[in-house]
Amino acid sequence: MMKIDRLLCSSAIILTAAACSTPPSQFGMYQQSDGTVGVHAPKDAKESEAQEVATAECKKLGKRTATIMDSRKTVNDRFPMTYNYLCR
Repeated sequence: MMKIDRLLCSSAIILTAAACSTPPSQFGMYQQSDGTVGVHAPKDAKESEAQEVATAECKKLGKRTATIMDSRKTVNDRFPMTYNYLCR
């Protein structure tokens, strides 16, 4: 019985955390000619969420990780931050 309670509690925490994150579809992705991946992040997104999206894109390219190269503010109201990642 204790195992089931622990499992239910863990599942509730995971689902709550997932519900609070920004969906990947709200990010803008682009690949640059030098092999880096750019991520346009919406207003409420965290850098860690942008990195998750970049890592998924890097995996599509046959790489395993995404390492942040730089970030900058933009004048775009929809995507106020842009992050650039190097796929490795």
